[in-house]
Amino acid sequence: MWSLQSAASLTEAPGIVIRRATPRDAEAIARVRIDAWRTTYRGLIPAVYLDGMQVDASTALWDKILTAGPSPASVFVATHADEVVGFAAGSMLAEPKFGLNAELTAVYLRREFQRVGLGRRLIAAVIDAQRAHGATGMIVWTIAGNKPARAFYEALGAELLVEQTFQWDGMDLLEAGYGWRDLDALAAACRAGQVLPETESTREDRRAG
Repeated sequence: MWSLQSAASLTEAPGIVIRRATPRDAEAIARVRIDAWRTTYRGLIPAVYLDGMQVDASTALWDKILTAGPSPASVFVATHADEVVGFAAGSMLAEPKFGLNAELTAVYLRREFQRVGLGRRLIAAVIDAQRAHGATGMIVWTIAGNKPARAFYEALGAELLVEQTFQWDGMDLLEAGYGWRDLDALAAACRAGQVLPETESTREDRRAG
């Protein structure tokens, strides 16, 4: 089976397709998400929670999302040889936060398909879909200790908006919120595989770190 052994350009990777998710993708999306959580958040979230995540329960949630009919949300999957290897999702916010009216709610990839530009392509698809619903800016949240995700968003020019505590299934966690106020520039950077100039916020955050 073909695998990504190096961070080669994704244009060299055969058979990668980005498309809208359908209800038939619900279980595959659930598996990608759970696997990503178990590898990414090990040591950041209690192991008992990660090990207890259930594919059936997550599948039911995604099936509900994907069968909801017309909505201001979008879900895209990346497939290789007709197998889902990653996904991203976005939605419009009922009330803007930090002046941003849309949210990147998820972007997860199987480990062997990371660091090759596939996440950028998925985000670009979500941006296009949300702009069709009127999105002018986008926020994304991540566990504050998830350094790879934070570096990824910062490399795409995201502005650090806030760090704050929150509760997730009874757990007290710390999250970081990032935002993009220029979706045209973000979309172009995603498609070109180029980073945006860092903002003053990311410079200050780097100095603080």
